[in-house]
Amino acid sequence: MLPSKPKIFYGRESELDHMMKIIAQQPARIAILGGGGMGKTSLSRAVLHHPETSAKFEYRFFVSAESATTSIELAALIGLHIGLDPGKDLTKAVVQYFSRAPSLLLILDNLETVWDPIQSRDGIEEFLSLLTDVEHLTLIITMRGAERPAKVHWTHPFLLPLEPLSDEAAQQTFMDITDNVYAAEDVNQILGFTDNMPLAVDLIAHLSDYEGLSNVLTRWKTEKTALLSVGYDRKSNLDSSITLSLSSPRITHNSKELLSLLSILPDGLTAAQLAHGNLPISNVLSCKAALLATSLAYQDSNKQLRSLVPIREHIQRFLPPSKALIQSVCRHFYGLLELYQTYNGEQLRPVMNQITLNLGNLHEVLQRGLDDSLSDHTDTISCILSLNSFHRITGRNTIILMNHIHPMFPKLGDQLKKIQFTIEVLQSYTHPPGLDLQQLITEAIVLFKHVKNSLLESQFYCTAGFYFLYCRSNPSQAMSFFHK
Repeated sequence: MLPSKPKIFYGRESELDHMMKIIAQQPARIAILGGGGMGKTSLSRAVLHHPETSAKFEYRFFVSAESATTSIELAALIGLHIGLDPGKDLTKAVVQYFSRAPSLLLILDNLETVWDPIQSRDGIEEFLSLLTDVEHLTLIITMRGAERPAKVHWTHPFLLPLEPLSDEAAQQTFMDITDNVYAAEDVNQILGFTDNMPLAVDLIAHLSDYEGLSNVLTRWKTEKTALLSVGYDRKSNLDSSITLSLSSPRITHNSKELLSLLSILPDGLTAAQLAHGNLPISNVLSCKAALLATSLAYQDSNKQLRSLVPIREHIQRFLPPSKALIQSVCRHFYGLLELYQTYNGEQLRPVMNQITLNLGNLHEVLQRGLDDSLSDHTDTISCILSLNSFHRITGRNTIILMNHIHPMFPKLGDQLKKIQFTIEVLQSYTHPPGLDLQQLITEAIVLFKHVKNSLLESQFYCTAGFYFLYCRSNPSQAMSFFHK
């Protein structure tokens, strides 16, 4: 009995068209690749029930391979679907059956389960080779990862590994599943948690339909991917799906270390950062290759190695990065902000480009620096002031991290940093909520009695003057600072 046609199916039209054009050739051998939860099975079922497929093939078979551990067990599963009597090894019997049968389509779903282990891979590839010797057999496999099995002449052009849905397709999927009409802003926020991974979109939409969108938004803050992991298999449990990918023999301890680092870096890492970032991870480029091969990570348009939000949230919960890893990446990004303060003119351009590409990373790393109660926050505060300066100069808003600095000064006892903070607040023409700016200015004036820095003092009074002139429209107050 064939599985049903997917009832809600958006965002895979180009892939479906691509496959149907290939299937029009004879024979076709297609591998549907991609990460867990990307909708590989749904796409194969859409092909299975396409009108052109029904017209072309007299026989259609859909076999889930996830329970097989060897090629012999896979042959037994196929034999069960085609009605063969049980036997010790049905490999030849299966191939002979297909050779005598009319035109047929065979879909092997979740083939990575039996292909991924090294000890069974050669046998599976040999079995696939025998199957594709049957000229009138069209073979489609679905597999986690980005690598096709060897010993098969896969039909060109290859189908690229599936990517997340477009924003429009994710929204259409969500709205078809939920019964209520929600504000677009709320829908976009909750879909942001999924990074448009089809499985995550499906699970969070059904949960929103049952509990209401506002409740799900509230629960996500504390439960993260556990919220979408109440089912009992990988098709209804997000954590189980990700855990299955992590169980691949390719994923070593060092690969998990790199993945744990990516979990706290929303912008990912460039090739240069991986190669020259002094990360305490052995064979980091091999680890990168393993994560790409298993689709636990991907390369974005800027060639940065990244992970999707659901995977990052899962890893932060179950495999968080070690303190040594966090410290190493903090040193790298703190150094980037120090370069921003050091250079000017054309020398600054590549640094600014790097900062722009890593804004999400910088915010995350600096927030972790503030949250670390055991560390000296002086360097972190300096970097936050530098990042806010970058935001200001490039026309961006004041960063939220500025709101957390002022309450730390009594414990920190760094008078120079407090003056620098005051200057940056004045230059931003805005200040954190609840902060008494007039008192902050008064305190800075007093601090200059102890901090002997004429250049900084001149900058402070000049900045205060411009603040009162342009932000407060108070020329007399401004002149009182200019005349200092």
